[in-house]
Amino acid sequence: MSASDDPVGEAAKDPTGLQTFAVLLRRMNGEFGRATHDFAQAQGLHPTDVQALAEILDAGDDGPVTPGMLRERLRLTSGAVTACLDRLERAGHIRRARDSNDRRIVHLHYAPRGREVAREYFRPLAQATEAVRRRFSDAELRVVAAFLAAMNEELAAPRHHPDGDPPRPTGP
Repeated sequence: MSASDDPVGEAAKDPTGLQTFAVLLRRMNGEFGRATHDFAQAQGLHPTDVQALAEILDAGDDGPVTPGMLRERLRLTSGAVTACLDRLERAGHIRRARDSNDRRIVHLHYAPRGREVAREYFRPLAQATEAVRRRFSDAELRVVAAFLAAMNEELAAPRHHPDGDPPRPTGP
């Protein structure tokens, strides 16, 4: 095996190189994936249901999420979204509310009971995050936050492309 085939060796040589970041991000994504899968199993949900919960939780400034928004963001069929929302509502994780101005529009909200269940389950992850955060200065954390925000923006860019596909390189 050559040094270029060994990501750990590459990381030691270049701790801020692309290979290092690829390995670290992949490992962190794997850990988050395992936590999400375990939560889904513990709650009798599908992994897609947990993705839907994250979309609803992270709606923020965009306002409440609608079933149509979930369908687009998770790339599901209307039937799959309905089944997902039915499971989440039965389990007490979300509530549906009709828009007061247009009753045809349904807003999805994280139910207080569901939020508490998730908070309790993911408390060890929050504690680990806080323990790691304490190891870094505010200036370092701002750089990390800026990096993660930029990564999320870049990774979301293909979804925001007009035809839904990532831009294709041009040239020879």
